Amino acid sequence: MTNIGILGAGRVGTDLARALSTAGHHVTLGSRNPEDTTAPTTGLPPRIAFADQRTTARTTDIVINATPGDSSLDRLTDLRTELAGKILIDVSNATRDAADGLPGDLCYPGSSLAEKLQAALPDTHVVKTLNTMLFMVMTAPETLATPPTAYLSGNDEGAKKAVTGLLGDLGWRPERIEDLGDITTARATEAMILVVPHILRRQGFKPFAVSLAR
Repeated sequence: MTNIGILGAGRVGTDLARALSTAGHHVTLGSRNPEDTTAPTTGLPPRIAFADQRTTARTTDIVINATPGDSSLDRLTDLRTELAGKILIDVSNATRDAADGLPGDLCYPGSSLAEKLQAALPDTHVVKTLNTMLFMVMTAPETLATPPTAYLSGNDEGAKKAVTGLLGDLGWRPERIEDLGDITTARATEAMILVVPHILRRQGFKPFAVSLAR
């Protein structure tokens, strides 16, 4: 059992919290505002703890960033002390919205949110993964007709090994996990978000992932 903190209590965060708790991990879900420590609880196992984000980062061993990517850098830089020495799993994409509210331009062209986080948090092991799919696929890869791919980017091999283990707990088979290399490779997977709005406009909000076919 791993003590996991999740920053962000939206759809992504709560879905990950539910799945990781079901897999046997101790999960703390960190809400954005300190006073907002009870929502959303509907449908979540009662054993999931709730806290503000600073407490969540400080009291857990592995932290998942499920905050909106366009504000993640500011939020997590403020948690530098709490995140020191820990693994930070970044599943967010940093984009600016288009007119219809879907992802538009990248916030960090020529770089990536993961790289910015690693530079701002030098004492933290940042690992990028699960950002190339709709959120419901993160915790249920077996539901797609075509096996999806989970990409990994990170500088620390031990951290990536630990994250690979957590991906296995979410149902990801080893052969569907693709280690791309160091954290600079995250700019490639983050750029994949640019295909998402075009698919959503044509197909609607249906589960899919950007996968590697062999």
